[in-house]
Amino acid sequence: MSILGKLSFKDQAFKLRENAILDATTSILKDKGFDLMTMDDVANAVGISKPSLYKHFKSKEDLVGEAMVRLIDGASDFLHQLDDSLRPIEVLSAMLEWALRVRLEGGMPFLPSTSEHVREMLMRNLKYVGRVLKLNYQLEKLVNKAQKSGDLNPNLPSDVILFSFYSRTCDPAVEFLQKYSKLDKEEIIKHMLEVCFAGIGGPTSKAEKN
Repeated sequence: MSILGKLSFKDQAFKLRENAILDATTSILKDKGFDLMTMDDVANAVGISKPSLYKHFKSKEDLVGEAMVRLIDGASDFLHQLDDSLRPIEVLSAMLEWALRVRLEGGMPFLPSTSEHVREMLMRNLKYVGRVLKLNYQLEKLVNKAQKSGDLNPNLPSDVILFSFYSRTCDPAVEFLQKYSKLDKEEIIKHMLEVCFAGIGGPTSKAEKN
């Protein structure tokens, strides 16, 4: 039975409205960013009054923090659902593919990468920080294992690989390709994964290095 199924009808309605609020917040953040988004924007998008919105979230900071927590929880849930038999590099590829799909469907505002103010705000959110540290630890272990197996460059510091991996989840090339190229979503995902894990050098450049 789902979590919603265990709640009373009133609590279910409250939870569904909360999810709608977070969906609207994510969409508005993607279009406007944190500074330009207002609580009025969110209330209007959901079709509720601002007092009703404040019953769920006491401030814009609280609301945005919860939206980002939900995003991290989604990534963690996806990670836990992956087959244990997958190699570390395959898990990392699957995680990036998940993130790219969420991006292309409008579900991932890359706030921390675009605003120092937002980074500082999120770092004060202990719930968010705890989730991020846990996921970071899991991904770092995958990077280390992939380096030991030779699937990732063992000569690079693991932090360089890990943060390069994170940067791919908020690479503006995704939006440029979506808006200005003739590639569909599946092609964009395929090529972005190839760029991340194989690079943009051709066979000739690799042969010259060898």
